Amino acid sequence: MARKVALVTGSSRGIGKRIAIRLAEQGYDIVVNYARNQKAAQETAEEIEKLGQKAIIIKANVGKPEKIKEMFEKIDQEFDRLDVFINNAASGVLRPLMELEENHWDWTMNINSKALLFCAQEAAKRMEKNGGGNIVSLSSLGSIRYLDNYTTVGVSKAAVEALTRYLAVELAGKGIVVNAVSGGAVDTDALTHFPNREELLSAAAEKTPAGRIVEPEDLANAVMFLVSDQSKMIRGQTIIVDGGISLLT
Repeated sequence: MARKVALVTGSSRGIGKRIAIRLAEQGYDIVVNYARNQKAAQETAEEIEKLGQKAIIIKANVGKPEKIKEMFEKIDQEFDRLDVFINNAASGVLRPLMELEENHWDWTMNINSKALLFCAQEAAKRMEKNGGGNIVSLSSLGSIRYLDNYTTVGVSKAAVEALTRYLAVELAGKGIVVNAVSGGAVDTDALTHFPNREELLSAAAEKTPAGRIVEPEDLANAVMFLVSDQSKMIRGQTIIVDGGISLLT
């Protein structure tokens, strides 16, 4: 049998990298997608290959549908199949609502929301040929609660969670399981762009009932569960992994 293949967008570092490594450990060949940092993407691919799995790197801004099509054409050339799609790539403009401009909105929504729709369409075409597959998106608590300077990202992640429900219903007949994982504050490179990073981390560490902030491994654990056979009857759900902080007022 052909080895299974997983695409993880934005997998050159952070949470996406951790998920890609975990999938490789489970026997998946990996498509490492990146937008800017080729060196980091290459390092991720090398780590995957040390595990005995094949890895290819593809540069693509997933906010552009034409780049998405090019990416999937390259996947066809290298593997001619796809079994798992992890929608992880994210970006956004972090400013107060009254300072947002149209290009800030478009940039964030394109990469965080539109990408899921058009990547899922392409992924579904490949998965259907193999009898099904799994799609998992990464979201955040800003989709359901207010966070300072988070308007564009929070709204885009809310759209991801809504789209997850629609995809889950319409792709079920193709044998494709669709869900999302929403995380609390995680100390990754992405968080360095927050003007209130230190405040966010200290507040999360102090208030989280579990006694610590969420780590990339925690989110990877949830993703691995959702792509396993154990979660076949979980459809269109957003699993919150936050140590319980969203339960507090």
